[in-house]
Amino acid sequence: MHGQMTIYRALADLVVALHAVFIVWIIFGAFLTRHRPLLRALHIASVVWGVLIELFPWPCPLTLAENWLQVRTGKAGYQSGFLLHYLDKLVYPDLPSRLLVVAAILVGLINIVIYIRRGIAGAAQAAK
Repeated sequence: MHGQMTIYRALADLVVALHAVFIVWIIFGAFLTRHRPLLRALHIASVVWGVLIELFPWPCPLTLAENWLQVRTGKAGYQSGFLLHYLDKLVYPDLPSRLLVVAAILVGLINIVIYIRRGIAGAAQAAK
């Protein structure tokens, strides 16, 4: 039984790491997508998903997977989303969830501006 719990703990840690990587991808992915249409499409979809998850009370599949794995290790899962549970406690203690929603929206808007500027610059370059 202890071996199974160790595997579940490792998988839960892997999901947490994947969650963190996904959030970093959402925030900074636009810097990696220049001249890569597939990555650009994946990033835009990721940003939309990230903003929607913050705006609406939808459960994130990664949060659900982590909770499921943590319960199997004997720990109680958490009820709030990933950002509130981990990042809020580590980086933004005692901040209201509304501020995190605003931050998600700002990240989305910044990414939109990056893509629009690239489109304008690309159009101007093509016109020369």
